[in-house]
Amino acid sequence: MTTSQKPQTSQQLAELIVQGMQDKKASQITILDLRHVGNAVADYFVICSGNSDTQVDAITDSVQELVYKATKEQPWHVEGKTNREWILIDYADAVAHVFRKDKRQFYDLEHLWGDARVTHIETE
Repeated sequence: MTTSQKPQTSQQLAELIVQGMQDKKASQITILDLRHVGNAVADYFVICSGNSDTQVDAITDSVQELVYKATKEQPWHVEGKTNREWILIDYADAVAHVFRKDKRQFYDLEHLWGDARVTHIETE
């Protein structure tokens, strides 16, 4: 999807989030498809890791900028910007989770949402 198109689906929004993460060299990018999970809070979780506070900030900014350019939408809610260990960017239908690498395993969202369909994105 080019950045001039507005996403028509939550899946396209998740793809934009992945692109924003990839632009700042995020690692371990994983998409959790929650559409068939009962009581899920969103259609997709897109999770990634950054190696440092600075990279976590850069990934977060990249996701927000790319989604805004494509959709003219701001996130409904952003949380964790102060401590930069786990930043959540909530677009309602798709939620980005940007973890500092050492914190991701502790929270283990992939295990918590074990019924989701999981797609691992290859990174360089």
